[in-house]
Amino acid sequence: MDAFMLARIQFAANISFHILFPTITIALGWVLLYFKIRFHRSGESAWMMAYGFWVKIFALTFALGVVSGITMSFQFGTNWPGFMQSVGNVAGPLLAYEVLTAFFLEATFLGIMLFGANRVPPWMHTLATALVAIGTSMSAFWIIVLNSWMHTPAGFEMIDGQAHVTSWSAVIFNPSMPYRLTHMLLASGLTASFLVAGLSAYRLLLGDKSAGIYKSMTTAIYAAALLIPLQILVGDLHGLNTLEHQPQKIAAIEGVWETQQRAPLLLFAIPDEAARTNNYEIGVPGLASLILTHELDGEIRGINSFEHTPPVAPLFYGFRIMVGVGMLMLLVSWYSAYRLYRSRELSTLHLYTLVAMTFSGWVATLAGWYVTEIGRQPWLVSGVLSTKDAVGAASPSSVTASLMLYLLLYVILLVSFVSTLFYLARQASKSSFKESGSSGLPVLDGRSTVFGVNS
Repeated sequence: MDAFMLARIQFAANISFHILFPTITIALGWVLLYFKIRFHRSGESAWMMAYGFWVKIFALTFALGVVSGITMSFQFGTNWPGFMQSVGNVAGPLLAYEVLTAFFLEATFLGIMLFGANRVPPWMHTLATALVAIGTSMSAFWIIVLNSWMHTPAGFEMIDGQAHVTSWSAVIFNPSMPYRLTHMLLASGLTASFLVAGLSAYRLLLGDKSAGIYKSMTTAIYAAALLIPLQILVGDLHGLNTLEHQPQKIAAIEGVWETQQRAPLLLFAIPDEAARTNNYEIGVPGLASLILTHELDGEIRGINSFEHTPPVAPLFYGFRIMVGVGMLMLLVSWYSAYRLYRSRELSTLHLYTLVAMTFSGWVATLAGWYVTEIGRQPWLVSGVLSTKDAVGAASPSSVTASLMLYLLLYVILLVSFVSTLFYLARQASKSSFKESGSSGLPVLDGRSTVFGVNS
C-alpha cells in the first residue's frame, strides 16, 4: 500500500483506540457525581462504596485517554500537515479551547477527586467531582464541534487556499453539531452504563453481594433503559440532518444505487461496488423512505447520482452493526429493569448476559464512528479539503514501521486495560468478603440482598 492509505489506517487505528476511553469517562464522571450526591442526601455508606470502586476505573480510563489523545494529535504534523495548513485557522483555536476550558479543568481537580476524600471537606470533594465531570463533557463539546465542522463546514471563507473564520458562532453551531454532540453524549452514557452493569454482574457471580454493587447495578440498568430510547430518537433526527447535508452518505448506508421512491429498508445485502448493485437483498419495501423522509413515497437519491461518493460496504455493514447492538442494548436493559422492578432478582444466566454486554458500548460506538468518518470520504473537510490533498510526504516504510509499533502497543494496552478492570473487580470482591466475614453475606441493610442469584 502507498503512504496515503497507510496514513489513513494509522490514524484510524489511533482514533479507534483513543475513543474507547473518553466514551467511558464522559459519562462515568457524572455517574460518580450521582453516587456522591446520593451519599450526602441519604447517608448510606453503600453509595461511597460504589464511588470508591468506580473512581479507580475512572482514573485508569482517564489516563489512557490522555496518553492516546497525545499520540493522535502528533499525526496532524507527521502524516496530515495539509490539514493544519488549509484549515488550521479553524481547527487550531477549537483544539486550544478544548485544552483551556476542559483539559485544564479536569487535570486541576482530578487529584482532589482521587485522593482528597479524607483530606478536604466533603463539599469540596463533591465540587471537585462535579468539575471533573463538567470538564469531560466540555472536552467532548469542543472535539465534536471540530469534527462536526469537518462534516458540515460553516462560518468561514477560503482565501489563497486557507480557511478564515467569518463567524465563530456559525463555526461552533454548524448544522450537524447539535445532533452529533447529543448522539455522542448518549453513546457515552450507554457505554458507561453497560460497563458498570457488566462489572457489577461479574462481582455478583463471584459471590460478592455487598450493598455497593446493588447501588451500581440498579443505577446502570435504569440509566441504560432510559437512555437507549432517547438515543433512537436522536439517531432518527441525526439521520434527517445527514440526509439534508450529506445525502451520499445516507445512500451508501441504505445501499441505494439508483434514485428511487419507496426505497426498501435492506435488512441484509452484499453490496457489489464494481457492478453498482446489491446481491442477496432482503428488505422491507418502502420502509427506508418512511424512516428517512417520514413519507412512504419519499425520494432517496441513489449513489450513482453523486460525483463524489464514499465506500459503500463499510457504511452499509457498520450501520447495521451499530443498530443491531443498539437493539440488543434495548432488549437487555428493558428486561433487566423489568426484572429488578418486579422481583429484584437476576438469574445466573442473566448475570452472564450482562457480563457479555460489558463492552457492547464500545462495539456500537466504533461501528457508528466508522460510518461517520468513512462516510465523509473522499473529503477531509466536506467540499473544502480532500483527504489526498492533506497527506504528508512520509515514505511508506516509515509509516508502516510506526503503524506496526502503534498496533502492537495498542493491543498490549487494551488487553492490559480489560484485564485490570476484572482484576480490580476481583480484588474489590475479596475486600468485601473480608469485611463481611467468611460467609460472604451482605455488608449493609436488607436491601443488599435483592440480587438473589437463581440458577
